[in-house]
Formats: sequence, structure tokens, C-alpha cells
Amino acid sequence: MKKVLITGAAGFLGSHLCDRFIKEGYYVIGMDNFITGDKKNIDHLSNNPNFEFINHDVTEFVEIKGDLDYILHFASPASPIDYLKIPIQTLKVGSLGTHNLLGLAKAKKARILIASTSEIYGDPLVHPQTEDYYGNVNTIGPRGVYDEAKRFQESITMAYHTFHGVETRIVRIFNTYGPRMRLNDGRVIPAFMGQALRGEDLTVFGDGSQTRSFCYVDDEVEGIYRLLLSDYAYPVNIGNPNEITISDFAEEIIKLTGTKQKVIYKDLPVNDPMQRQPDISLAKKLLGWEPKVDRAEGMKITYDYFKSLTEEELYKSEHKDFTNYTTK
Repeated sequence: MKKVLITGAAGFLGSHLCDRFIKEGYYVIGMDNFITGDKKNIDHLSNNPNFEFINHDVTEFVEIKGDLDYILHFASPASPIDYLKIPIQTLKVGSLGTHNLLGLAKAKKARILIASTSEIYGDPLVHPQTEDYYGNVNTIGPRGVYDEAKRFQESITMAYHTFHGVETRIVRIFNTYGPRMRLNDGRVIPAFMGQALRGEDLTVFGDGSQTRSFCYVDDEVEGIYRLLLSDYAYPVNIGNPNEITISDFAEEIIKLTGTKQKVIYKDLPVNDPMQRQPDISLAKKLLGWEPKVDRAEGMKITYDYFKSLTEEELYKSEHKDFTNYTTK
């Protein structure tokens, strides 16, 4: 059996990747320290003979016994609420963590795919965003800890590829949604759905004219899987180019949930991007990939998942205690 290490395995995307690789016949080693991940996302794999879990922080030395064919590095806080509370840990997992895993890939002669993000484009001056756009990022702004961690991650990955000959893949992930998202993680889909389920008004930041493009998790995982198995070492956008304004999206959520809440407007956070839409021409050409799940279908599945949460989870305002990490 091929063996794959997936870091951030208890996270939203990481747990879905574990499922996909097990389905494809791989032996999966999941790694997470639960700083933002949730054990319940991988509980269903606990008795699977082809799944092994290691509780470990990748910013410390990573050791895996035996052969290893692939590494997927998905360990990182990914929502503004998280990386604003643990900025140093966010920078460390993108730098030290990536360095450790590239060293492991080199030692094991394994292929490594690192999870980059559309946030490396910052508040873009080019629309839609293509892989050859360098971005518009405020390095010292509140979002800079995440943006720069990912930009450094790409740079060191390419350095290992060009200098050491490590087989590398880089996926730039755009907004992704689906079951296992954290309800209170600050991103727009769980925020709107959580407010709807609690009977609260929907909060839009700014005037609502900013745009986002949402990709359903199954489509995202398919693109990542194809990229890993491709022969392309440079960054590739994987996301859904179907763009919508936040105001229009709020109205979609109200219609989907059948609620009567109104939309209220608050000040836009600093450096919040005004446009986000991937150009996926490269993914179509290289991987034969494009998203299949339309937003109406994906949102219904996601809303049904959130409706299944307990009342305690629904009303929990702070779902993570970062006390042990804030000084590191």
C-alpha cells in the first residue's frame, strides 16, 4: 500500500482528505495537535486498519518510521478568528512546520503537496486572480501573519524543489465549504448559517459589495488529489470561479434557511479583500478539473450538517481555548 502523511488531519479539509485517500486504497497517517482541529472529525476512522493518528505539533521535529510516499501539509489555522488570536503559532506552522516536513520529504524521497491559499493574493488588484499574479499584501497588517506564512511556505517549497530536487506540489485553495466546518470560525458561510439557526440578524461587514467564490469540499478534494498525482511543481488555483457579492449571498442564506432575519451592516475589517475569484484555466488544462457541485446543492448539504449540531455547539461563542498557545 502507498503511505501518505496528512498534517492538519483533524481539520475541515484535512479530515476530508483522510477519507479520500483511504477510499483510494492508501495507508493514511493523520497528524494534528488539535490547536484548531477537532477530534470528532476523524473519530469515524479510529477503528480503520488503514488509518493511524499521531498527536504532534509539526513545528517540532517530525519523525515517521518506515517508508513514506506522499505528504500533504494542511496544518495551519485558516480563519481570521484563529490566526488573529494565535499569530505567532500561525507564522511558525507556515515556516518551521513546512521546513520540518520538507526535510522529511527529502529524507524519505516522498512527494509533498503544501496547502497554500488565495490569501497570498491579498486584496487583489487583478481580477480574477491568476497564478502569475504576485499579490497585494500588507505584511504588517492583522492578516499579514497568515498571508506571509503562506507566501514563505511557497518560497521554501520551491527552494527545496530547485535546490534539493524534492518533488513538490503547491495548491492555492480558494474559499471552500461543506460539512465539518467549524460553526463559529468567523468565515462567512458558518457565520451566516449559525446566525440563521440562532434566529439572529445576518452581519455583513462593509457595504456587502465585496465578492467571494465558494467551492464545495468534494470538488476541492478532487482537485487536490489530481494535483498531487500530476507532474506540475508550481502553484495551481483550485476553487470555484462562480462569484457572488456578500449582500446577495446573505439573501441566498435567508432564502435557504427560511428565516425572517434582516441583514445588518458593520465596518469592514482591515485589509479584508474586496474581490476573490480564481482563474482556474491552469487547473482545467493540467488536471482536467473543474468544480461540479453547484452552490445551491452544496449549501443545502452544509446547512443540513449545521442543523444536526447540538444546541450547545450552536450557541457556543468561543469554540477554542488558545491559552496554551498564545505565548509560544
